[in-house]
Amino acid sequence: MAVAAAICWFSAGTSLYSHRLSTPLFIPKAVHQNKKCHDPSQLKKAVGKQNFLWRSKDESHLANKDGRSSKNETGRSQSTAFKSSGQQRKGAGKGAPFESKEPQVETGIIEDATFLNAVVKVFCTHTAPDYSLPWQKQRQFASTGSAFMIGDGKLLTNAHCVEHGTQVKVKRRGDDTKYVAKVLARGVECDIALLSVESEDFWKGAEPLRFGHLPHLQDAVTVVGYPLGGDTISVTKGVVSRVEVTSYAHGSSELLGIQIDAAINPGNSGGPAFNDDGECIGVAFQVYRSDDVENIGYVIPTTVVSHFLEDYERNGKYSGFPCLGVLLQKLENPALRACLRVPTNEGVLVRKIEPTSDVSNVLKEGDVIVSFDGVRVGSEGTVPFRSSERIAFRYLISQKFTGDIAELGIIRAGEFLKVQAVLKPRVHLVPFHIEGGQPSYLIVAGLVFTPLSEPLIEGECEDTIGLKLLTKARYSFAKFQGEQIVVLSQVLANEVNIGYEDLSNEQILKVNGTRIRNIHHLAHLVDSCKDKYLVLEFEDNFLVVLEREAASSASSSILKDYGIPAERSSNLLEPYIDSIGPDEATDQHEFGDSPVSNSEFGYDGLFLA
Repeated sequence: MAVAAAICWFSAGTSLYSHRLSTPLFIPKAVHQNKKCHDPSQLKKAVGKQNFLWRSKDESHLANKDGRSSKNETGRSQSTAFKSSGQQRKGAGKGAPFESKEPQVETGIIEDATFLNAVVKVFCTHTAPDYSLPWQKQRQFASTGSAFMIGDGKLLTNAHCVEHGTQVKVKRRGDDTKYVAKVLARGVECDIALLSVESEDFWKGAEPLRFGHLPHLQDAVTVVGYPLGGDTISVTKGVVSRVEVTSYAHGSSELLGIQIDAAINPGNSGGPAFNDDGECIGVAFQVYRSDDVENIGYVIPTTVVSHFLEDYERNGKYSGFPCLGVLLQKLENPALRACLRVPTNEGVLVRKIEPTSDVSNVLKEGDVIVSFDGVRVGSEGTVPFRSSERIAFRYLISQKFTGDIAELGIIRAGEFLKVQAVLKPRVHLVPFHIEGGQPSYLIVAGLVFTPLSEPLIEGECEDTIGLKLLTKARYSFAKFQGEQIVVLSQVLANEVNIGYEDLSNEQILKVNGTRIRNIHHLAHLVDSCKDKYLVLEFEDNFLVVLEREAASSASSSILKDYGIPAERSSNLLEPYIDSIGPDEATDQHEFGDSPVSNSEFGYDGLFLA
């Protein structure tokens, strides 16, 4: 977890659709997760120097591979989950020390181990956008986390540790010098960030970590990092409790995850987890907090890390994990399978298809997917995993890269077919994260318009958004690339907008009878209007009418009165290019009206570490 000063509550969802249940997700901006420790007596082996020592793509397909280490000593510790209720900013930990019931590992055995020197402390200064006042930033704050060396002058940490970072510094163990680091790539879905440090002094005598195989149940795991409670390196110990597709709190996605039983505390986020051979088997990143459970922490496995790194190597940037773009239903009921003419106990039903996905061209609602790249899909939506396990079907999709082609075996009206589709990242109607700095905004006669996003919903609080808009935000598909839900977030009072001052968080649908597609389209419609009046139509046929010339004349005085630098964000200064086809641009085309739901499972209690 990153050490950050405030409690951030996020909702987690699936990688295939938007629905996210209310979940206390602890997202530390710097010191984040609680980590686990391996048995120190097993971690004396030195790690050799290698550049980018991750496992290749072929090893990430572990459905039929064992990969078990020859050692399997559990070394279980009776740890107690860290009960911190949120993130803590740098310096906020002063005062009474935290009580910990977890036995402390004797560090004398491993304090000189080579792998410890590859773990560094991350210092980040964050300046996040103010989504309610999108022309400005929030007050900056500092936090700390962990990272580790992977060779080739690069470090790995959690994406949430450097989110909105304006300055990132790192410090090696036993050194009092902080070095400036550059963020090369951030993977929001997988919560991984790649850093580089140019200073040669930082890398003197450095030995990068070596990545190991995906661990098995009861394998010992040791988590190393710089959590809350002190300034020096910390080592904790536990065992692997579970390996399955897991909800990632920061990215609101579902990827393979390792559950461990050791406590993970704020500041552990981004630190490595080791096996008995001194190999890194993952990155600590979040914990599960609930009155009903204890000692549930999560580690990002090397299969996900290797995917992130290979993606970066292929494209020179992070392009994201692809998705299939369908909403599925299990086929456990025999009558349901018989009705769909599925002869065997396998397959999942296609309930909804995202219009922006490539599978919308080859699949139909009511199809039954029975195989993915030749791997049979069970009626519970699982596929074979390793020698005697099964895992969620989504795991196979996450092994693919953007642009890869997947072959689907389907049953349609009782007939078996094979179709192919190009996999692409999900197009979110309401994004979970805003990339590229500030959110877009447009001010028209004091009316402030901005795209709806999860950070805006968080900042405004769900109660003020309204149930109808919130339902559309959480349960709808994007109909085309670039679609946005644009809302009137507030009205800056002025005589030109008398009578509209109390409006807030209302979705705008049309300008002078033309349905808007996104905020850039809204700006284009306002700029190109030649009518005497601007007629803005909102939900439930609520109208706002402005005299166009008066609205334009009042703009400069409104900006001056409220200390706003510009009437629109810089990205709206570019000419609008209409990329929507004529069939999609009709007024009768309802955007964002495809409800989806999450019937798989909830994520209550997940905290980012």
